[in-house]
Amino acid sequence: MKKDLISNDIQLSPEGKLVHLLGLEGLSKKHLTHILNIADGLIDDAGNLKKSKALDDMSVANLFFEPSTRTRNTFEIAGKRTSANIINVDLANSATKKNESLLDTMHTLKAMQIDMFVIRHNQSGLPHHVAENLQGVAILNAGDGINAHPTQALLDMLTIRQHKQSFEDLSVAIIGDIVHSRVAHSDIQALKTLGTKDIRLIAPTGLQYDSEQCASVKCMDDIQAGLKDCDVVMVLRLQKERMLEADIPNEQEYFDSYGLTAERLALAKPDALVMHPGPINRGVEIDSSIADGDQSVILQQVTNGIAVRMAVMEILAGKS
Repeated sequence: MKKDLISNDIQLSPEGKLVHLLGLEGLSKKHLTHILNIADGLIDDAGNLKKSKALDDMSVANLFFEPSTRTRNTFEIAGKRTSANIINVDLANSATKKNESLLDTMHTLKAMQIDMFVIRHNQSGLPHHVAENLQGVAILNAGDGINAHPTQALLDMLTIRQHKQSFEDLSVAIIGDIVHSRVAHSDIQALKTLGTKDIRLIAPTGLQYDSEQCASVKCMDDIQAGLKDCDVVMVLRLQKERMLEADIPNEQEYFDSYGLTAERLALAKPDALVMHPGPINRGVEIDSSIADGDQSVILQQVTNGIAVRMAVMEILAGKS
């Protein structure tokens, strides 16, 4: 499904309440801030996650059609911490492997009294397709193709807000495979909605947006210029198959040109945050000393991911 054919209109009720979370386009600053506020309230003053009984009468099915460890585990933990009944569907042996259509499988699961589906799929727009064709079940997009990863962007926004409070005056640099990254696409949308005006996308030509998409952001191929006086540095994971598309001969050459090192980070503001969605390719996108350094908030992102996913589940369930 082409990205320009994907509509997020169906994720809001006629009253403007969130009934699905498919992407961040079309959601207002008020919507995003509400999610962040609920998530913040699920973390205590010591940085520990609280527990909730919000979903104690509900069932949530995790349907991960592509490999995932971090996202799947945090969704499962989030569901359990909101007291939901969690079902991890065995897709390797599911009926879809026996030529049953995906929608037939979804209808069957709905008949088992499932209230919410968490879907991750390599086809862009798949969660939207399910939401359009299945009534009475909340759909939560855990990453679809190269389209969107809304909860990753929300946890990134929560992490930034915890350190920087406001988004309006920030300079944010995103480094890596911009064009294929669903994380980047959702982060850019979230930052724009929350008022960030200085968004710098740093990438080699083969991994950068086209000129039309670069109209509202700063697209750059010079990492040193891009990092100058930044408040937040977001590093994206580089997949090996994308290196070939972008004519990058090997990982070392990518690191030499675009890897985040101490020398390059020094160009940003002294209190700049270093972020990464994980899993990290050390020595490819980022030097280990930076990933583990004082400016890194990568592990905080993981904790915040559980809080954000708890918050979204509570909101979709009509409990927050």
